Amino acid sequence: MLEKLQSISERYDYLNEVLGTEDIFSNQNRYREVSKEHSDIAPIVQTYQKYLKVINELAETEKLSKESEDRELREIAAEEAGELQAQKEKLEKELRVLLSPIDPADDKNAIMEIRAGTGGMEAALFAADLYKMYSRFIERMGWKLEDLSVSGSDVGGFKEIIFLVKGKNAYGRLKFEGGVHRVQRVPATEASGRIHTSAASVVVLPEAEEVEINIEPNDLQIDVFRATGPGGQSVNTTDSAVRITHKPSGLVVTCQDEKSQHKNKAKAMKVLRSRLLDKIKSEEMEKTVGERRLQVGTGDRSVKIRTYNFPEKRVTDHRINLTLYKLDSILQGSIDEILEKLKIADQTDNLASK
Repeated sequence: MLEKLQSISERYDYLNEVLGTEDIFSNQNRYREVSKEHSDIAPIVQTYQKYLKVINELAETEKLSKESEDRELREIAAEEAGELQAQKEKLEKELRVLLSPIDPADDKNAIMEIRAGTGGMEAALFAADLYKMYSRFIERMGWKLEDLSVSGSDVGGFKEIIFLVKGKNAYGRLKFEGGVHRVQRVPATEASGRIHTSAASVVVLPEAEEVEINIEPNDLQIDVFRATGPGGQSVNTTDSAVRITHKPSGLVVTCQDEKSQHKNKAKAMKVLRSRLLDKIKSEEMEKTVGERRLQVGTGDRSVKIRTYNFPEKRVTDHRINLTLYKLDSILQGSIDEILEKLKIADQTDNLASK
C-alpha cells in the first residue's frame, strides 16, 4: 500500500507542475483531464501526508518513552504514543477506503425518480417533501436540476416526479438514496392527532449517454396524446404528451411537461436510456456478485432505507443504524452527514467482502 501511495503522491506533484505551466491553458481538453485527475487524487495525497507525519511523530515519541532519563517524561511520551498509534490505525483505514476502486458511474449526472407509495394523500405530500429536500441539497452543491416528468396529485404533492441532476459527482453522491423512505407524522386532516405512516420510493440512476446504450428504433412504440393534469383535466390543446414503450424490455416512459412533443420525446428517451442501462447492469450484478452484508449499494428499491419521524424530530437510516435528531435541517437539504456515512459504510463493506 505504501508503494502505491508514494507513486500517487509523485503523480500529484507532477500534475501540480503541469497545472503551473502556461501551455496547459492552450489545450482546454488537456486542462480538464489534468484538473480532474488532480482533484480526484488530492484527498488520497492529503491523507497520506497526514499519515507520514503521524508515523514520524510516533517513532520519535516511542523513542522518547523508552530512552528518556526523566520518568515523568517517559510516562507522558508513552501516553502520547498510544494516541498517535490510534491515529495511525485510523488513517490506515481511511487510506484503504480511498484506494478502493471507484465506480466509473460516480462522476455522471443523476436521474432521480420519486413516487408516492402507501399512504394516499400523505404519501404524495411526502414525495413533495423529499423533492424539496433534494432540490435544496442540489442548490447548495451548486448543481443544476431539470424536471423531466411530473405527475401531480389532486390534493398537492406528487404521484411521481422524475428529474435530472447535473453536476460533478452527482450520481456518486446521491446513489445511496435509492429505496423506500418512510414518514411518521400527524396529517393536517387528522382531527384526533393520530400518527400516520406513509412512504415514498426513490430511484437513482446514472444518466446514460447514447453511446452507452444502443436502442433500435424498431424496438420502440411511440404514442402521442393530449397532456392531462391532476384529476385528468386537459392542460394542453395539442397532442404533445409522449409515451415510449421499449418492446423487448417492456419498459414504459411517459413525459408530458413540455408543450413541445419533440422536447417531451427527448426527455422520455433520456429516462429510458438510463433505465435500460440500469436494468442491464442489475442483471449482470445478479449473475456475478453475491449478496452484500449491507443493503447500502445493492440498489434494491423495495428495501426500507430511512424513516422520518416528525413528532420526535428524528431521522433514522436503517442500513447503517444512524439516528439524527435533525429532521428540520435534513428536510432543508442538509443531508451531507448521512451521505458521507453511507459512502464510508459502503466502501468499508466493499473492502471487507474482498
